[in-house]
Amino acid sequence: MAQAKRRKSGRSSVALPWEERGSFWRQLLAGPRWKVALVALLLLWIGSIFWSSADRRAKVRETRLAIWETQRAVSAFRAEVGRCPRSTTELLHPPRSRSRYLRRKPRDGWGRQLWVRCPAKDDPDGADVVSAGPSGSFLEADNIQ
Repeated sequence: MAQAKRRKSGRSSVALPWEERGSFWRQLLAGPRWKVALVALLLLWIGSIFWSSADRRAKVRETRLAIWETQRAVSAFRAEVGRCPRSTTELLHPPRSRSRYLRRKPRDGWGRQLWVRCPAKDDPDGADVVSAGPSGSFLEADNIQ
């Protein structure tokens, strides 16, 4: 009777190699292994979020440093020459000075050029230096000043 029940179920205790084959995903998700796969995917997703967030923060920090250096250079130019620079090129190659105020063109963390307005809109003794931010567009609300 025990043999009859085994035959009725259609499963034997012996499995041939071609009967065990299946796709990689079916084998991975069979049994308790799907939990391991789910945890691994979840950890990868969380890691990518932290990495992109840290990368964005580093680029914002680099942009703020470039803005600060550019504002300092504009102030030094105005103190020495007596007027606002006409362009950022004058900060690299000043007209009547031997010292350069910047070593290279000011760029934000994303590699785009900074926008400089001198005198500033609100302060006639200052300068506005703005980055277009991560979007690269001054029309978006993610500009960095």
